[in-house]
Amino acid sequence: MMLVMRKNRFFLLAYLFISLRIISQEKENVLAIIPKPSELKMLKGNFKLSDSTNIVIQNLSSCKNEADFFNEYLEKQYGFKLKIVSNPLNKNNYIEFKNADWETKFTENYELLITENKISIVALEKSAGNFYAIQTLIQTLPIEKNIKLLVSCLKIKDAPRFKWRGMHLDVCRHFFPKPFIKKYIDLMAMYKMNTFHWHLTEDQAWRIEIKKYPKLTQVGAWRKGTMVGAYKDQKYDTIPYGGFYTQDDIKEIVAYAEKRHITIVPEIEMPGHSVAAITSYPWLSCRGKQIEVEKSWGVFEDVFCTKDSTFKFLEDVLDEVMELFPSPYIHIGGDECPKTRWKTCAQCQSIIKKENLKDEHELQSYFIKRIEKYVNLKGRQIIGWDEILEGGLAPNAAVMSWRGIDGGIAAAKQKHHVVMSPGTHCYFDHYQSSPTDEPLAIGGFTPLEKVYAFEPVPTELNNEEQKYILGAQANVWTEYILNEKQVEYMAMPRMAALSEVLWTPKELKNETNFLERLQKHFLLLDQLDVNYAKALYNVKYTILPNKNTQQLELELNANPFLGTVYFTLDGSMPTINSSKYIKPIELKTNTTVKAGLYKNNELKGKISFREYHINKATNKFITFKTPPSKYYNIGGGFTLVNSVVATLPRVNDQWLGWSGNDLETVIDLGKEEDIQSIQIGFLNEELNWIYLPKLVEFFISKDGINYKAIQKVTTNELKQERFAISSFPSDKAKYVKIIAKTFGKIESGKPGAGEDAWLFCDEIIIK
Repeated sequence: MMLVMRKNRFFLLAYLFISLRIISQEKENVLAIIPKPSELKMLKGNFKLSDSTNIVIQNLSSCKNEADFFNEYLEKQYGFKLKIVSNPLNKNNYIEFKNADWETKFTENYELLITENKISIVALEKSAGNFYAIQTLIQTLPIEKNIKLLVSCLKIKDAPRFKWRGMHLDVCRHFFPKPFIKKYIDLMAMYKMNTFHWHLTEDQAWRIEIKKYPKLTQVGAWRKGTMVGAYKDQKYDTIPYGGFYTQDDIKEIVAYAEKRHITIVPEIEMPGHSVAAITSYPWLSCRGKQIEVEKSWGVFEDVFCTKDSTFKFLEDVLDEVMELFPSPYIHIGGDECPKTRWKTCAQCQSIIKKENLKDEHELQSYFIKRIEKYVNLKGRQIIGWDEILEGGLAPNAAVMSWRGIDGGIAAAKQKHHVVMSPGTHCYFDHYQSSPTDEPLAIGGFTPLEKVYAFEPVPTELNNEEQKYILGAQANVWTEYILNEKQVEYMAMPRMAALSEVLWTPKELKNETNFLERLQKHFLLLDQLDVNYAKALYNVKYTILPNKNTQQLELELNANPFLGTVYFTLDGSMPTINSSKYIKPIELKTNTTVKAGLYKNNELKGKISFREYHINKATNKFITFKTPPSKYYNIGGGFTLVNSVVATLPRVNDQWLGWSGNDLETVIDLGKEEDIQSIQIGFLNEELNWIYLPKLVEFFISKDGINYKAIQKVTTNELKQERFAISSFPSDKAKYVKIIAKTFGKIESGKPGAGEDAWLFCDEIIIK
């Protein structure tokens, strides 16, 4: 493995799975097991674990891996190991592995019975069930060292809800060395996740050694600099950056994951996101022109050409990839592929004509189907992002639905397997709380409770179609994740929440109970030197209309289990001597609210603040000619008149979004008012296909029928690259109309070229 510019510390996680207990409000022992088991019954008494306890295995090869895993944990945490025998030396104190007699398809099920004399683990021979039983057993042990290891007697019957319980990691935008990949795998194993989606190729780097094409890593693994800060700033450093995994590295990591019953699914991007490969071998593109590995993030027009030589290259690459990864699935990307080069490429156009294809979208489908046929011949299947549905889905392909859940619904209805991974709930590169309280991220808003509330099976599917939902996974894209500690911060504890979504029966989920168990897992993560986020301790601000008083009310939300909220309205820092939050706060004038969560006189999260801009549009009736997209319509029209000016960078709960439609909105002020200023905010986030409007028009009316044009504001006239403001001599009006013309089709060379631009807007302020 090669690495430049960054040194990475690695703290061994492999066997340090500290165990935990918590006490419920009833003072009854309750185990802090995450994910929660399917069935758990507490029994009387305790089993005493000591160095005289034996591990009994009749067939040593069947569970040796799990016994060794447990022993190495015990040695690291408590300083002793257990003797492995075929018959117990002490019949009143031993741990036994027993083969299950249930059907062979249940390879992850297990039973764990702890009595005063023995611990019995029942699972299929050599199955993951044995490993998961050990993980559960470890979580029942006390965290403290040098005490009697008394294990509560209990009975557990456990099984996962979904087959695919995944975590993804992008190592192309930023590179992470082999020891950290192992640490990431250990965190997954701890929470019974079983699929690691390893994103290995991109525009910004090719990270996997391919012996037949050495330039892929000699050239493609390195870039001359990296984007610094937000995409809109377009700033870059000039520091060479790179790294890659040798095939020996990958073999070692695959073997490491296999011992933890984790399948690694490699992703080799095609036909788009292929700049690093084209830089290495320019003949792979339509133009054959020498280009550079990208320093920027986004979508780029140089993609794989659909000629035979490209397919031969990809088949050679896939041969080596499939030799390294035994996964039944190979991820081929298939997302965000601009068609610009194909439209002007004689070879691509000849294939369209020869294969009687309708257009370039069907050419992409042809590309995916041809790759799938080759992968199927090797006994494997492909999986790709939901764009592979466009132009016709390959016959045996599985779909990873990321642009919401619609792609997954469409694939399941066509009887294709689906992994749900919608950006709304499963993108762990998104913010976990307000951007003012978080490190720079790509955008979005995916707090812990939203992850925990995720339901992977859409109600739109019937019982038969639901069977095609394999499960779900979270994605960690690293454009703005610079180092290992930041990966941990973005992944944890959201990974723990997702693990319970994917393992635990839906009816057993309970957010408060999960948070109670999670508090003790934070002690575990502290000891493992995991830089987990504490965003769940941040106070959540919810602004609501009071229908009786016509005023706004502010709720300061935090789970009571986590602590008590204290707040101020005068700009001072809240302490336990400040006002305790008991009921919603009525807002009548411009107000700055500061709040913090305290427990046992200790500040648990961060002190945060919000500003509320009360104006003549606040809480007024608002309508739209065309409603916002269902994906970006949290709060509806109230979002634009709730007194909250959306923060930058973006979080989804304070923006409304349109795609393919203009914004046309009317605010009814309720009565004629003297007004002299109208303001509305827009978002400029081109990496995510969000563009400023081409034109904003302002109108006023007394009767809602006859409108007077006030002003037009072009893109270049927007204030601070964001606000459209119309100021005019005071005039009377009861209605205010705003029309914002969308950017339209995204132009060549821009992220999302050829697609409809998104138009995002926030607060309307009328004075």
